[in-house]
Amino acid sequence: MTKVETLEREVQALSSQDLAKVRLWFADFDADLWDRQLEGDARSGKLDSLAARALAAHHQGKSREL
Repeated sequence: MTKVETLEREVQALSSQDLAKVRLWFADFDADLWDRQLEGDARSGKLDSLAARALAAHHQGKSREL
């Protein structure tokens, strides 16, 4: 049995209270991973072309305040 299959079985056996705790924990965990990936991409320059396109569009009047 794989780790994922084991986790699936264990999650299915959780009480509703424990499942709610796992959901909250996983949402935080996943958000932290996403933040780290985005920060890494920004530091490495992977987002530079997107930022340049967004700034160019803004300078052309193609944006609005939120």
